[in-house]
Amino acid sequence: MIQKNRASGGKGFAALWQGSAIVLLGAGLGLLVNQWRPDALPLIADWSLKSQLAAVGQDESLLVSLEEAKALFDTRAAVFVDARAQEFHALEHIAGALNLPWEDFEAHFQQVMADVPPDTLIITYCDGESCALSKDLALALQGKGYPHVRVLPNGLSLWKDAGLPLESR
Repeated sequence: MIQKNRASGGKGFAALWQGSAIVLLGAGLGLLVNQWRPDALPLIADWSLKSQLAAVGQDESLLVSLEEAKALFDTRAAVFVDARAQEFHALEHIAGALNLPWEDFEAHFQQVMADVPPDTLIITYCDGESCALSKDLALALQGKGYPHVRVLPNGLSLWKDAGLPLESR
């Protein structure tokens, strides 16, 4: 009986070793093929908002700093628009911000932007360093005739960390 358990334990170890070898071989082969492709995928990517803007042909002039956004907020010189879903906006948002969820842009655009003239300075934001919703919303608003749109990267987190005014519904 002891001999039988040792034999089955050896088979389990061999299966584990073989499975691991197959996974490592597949990963190595995948990396090698990727390296030779003319359109190779980067192994380490830059997901910052700056690189996302560069990828769509925009420069950093679309970005607004926290200091500039605060000054525009204090003087009421800009309209802030939250690009996140309605349920997240309801939990917490920059005080007075409109909510135009990127995923429902076309459905809500007319209603949300009805009282915002096209020459208004608009600051879009979402939450998280790699959140692209605010960039996508800004570009969509530009496409709808709002030329003065800026993006506050990592907007809600920066705003909250600075102790600036927030609201919830």
